[in-house]
Amino acid sequence: MKIGLTYDLRSDYLNQGYSMEETAEFDKESTIEGLETAIQNAGHHTERIGNARQLMKKLLEGETWDMVFNICEGLYGDGRESLVPALLDLYKIPYVFSGPVTLGVGLNKGFAKQIVRDSGVNTPAFHVVSDLADIQDIDLEYPLFAKPVFEGTGKGIDSASKLNSKEELEAVCKKLLTQFSQPVLVEEYLPGREFTVGVLGTGDAAMVPGAMEIVYKQATDAIYSYENKENYEQVVDYIAVEGQMLEDCKKIALAAWKALNCFDGGRIDVRVDRFGKISFIEVNPLAGLNPQISDLPILCRLNNVSYQDIINTILASAIKRNFPA
Repeated sequence: MKIGLTYDLRSDYLNQGYSMEETAEFDKESTIEGLETAIQNAGHHTERIGNARQLMKKLLEGETWDMVFNICEGLYGDGRESLVPALLDLYKIPYVFSGPVTLGVGLNKGFAKQIVRDSGVNTPAFHVVSDLADIQDIDLEYPLFAKPVFEGTGKGIDSASKLNSKEELEAVCKKLLTQFSQPVLVEEYLPGREFTVGVLGTGDAAMVPGAMEIVYKQATDAIYSYENKENYEQVVDYIAVEGQMLEDCKKIALAAWKALNCFDGGRIDVRVDRFGKISFIEVNPLAGLNPQISDLPILCRLNNVSYQDIINTILASAIKRNFPA
């Protein structure tokens, strides 16, 4: 099978003058190399396509592929992750991972939480602030937590994100609304242990290969911020989850995965609420796939699942979806 690779290479955008934070979600060359090697080891031919603009150029020139392995995050707007799968749908080209609707909903944390909450999945009470006047409508129990509604990689999150008063809430919302030009998700703070849960597969065939706990080292803020994610080796320890806690994580993760109609592979982030129950935070249906430093490969490695096994399972799920027998 001829499989094209769509991706946003971080160095391309840095060379154009974008900042490290603006390009935080984009991929290193080592990610593309690792992914390409694993797909070839699975018995397929690969062709590097590149980002959405490069994909559009190739499509207009009449190029095609049996399937596309898409990890494009996009640069602007709340539909940025949906652009590549929408283009591929237009040309009826099968692809790996979720479709444009799921990617758009997943990127918008407020939309995702509405769906998982209404499907019966535990998630903290929340309110979306589109302008400062919306703060008057908030009736949540402090402490609260605020973050941009459709950013990833911890952007806009720091020690000030935990809010203990209305004054702090107003100040942080004003800052985030100005800095990111998008609504702010405000939710009741989750004080307990934090986990990220891997999911591989689709629908009833989806399974959890493992989960890991994010344990903050001494004298660091217990918040998975942009800075902490960028410097994770110095800031956090990752610990494999076992026993009943793993079962609880699996239950929430799979329920959220199915409710959001996610395909093939990704991650669900969860945390323990003040009542001691696992609570959904957010979904990542385009999880990072750097073989060494991305969360999904790390948690799988901690649970004795190799990178090649991850890619084999993702490909098998996508092929089954797109080419039913």
